[in-house]
Amino acid sequence: MGLLLDILTLPVLGAPRFVSWIGQKLVEEVDRESLDEGRVRGELLELQQRFDAGEVAEEEYDRQEKALLERLNAVRELKAHRGPQG
Repeated sequence: MGLLLDILTLPVLGAPRFVSWIGQKLVEEVDRESLDEGRVRGELLELQQRFDAGEVAEEEYDRQEKALLERLNAVRELKAHRGPQG
């Protein structure tokens, strides 16, 4: 009965369901990317390389490093609160 109801309501509810599905997928992708420790560690490594190459001044390096370490800690904390499934 569920499939039949879905088919019958498709003309009316199809677009809103599709928009909702797309929205959910976008939220999942943003969540996945923003909680990627490897990405933040990569940014830290890139920052270190730029500093070593003389592309970034020490003050700017310290400011960016602090922000990235805070972000990394926030990601780890959020993952710890969510548990293994999140």
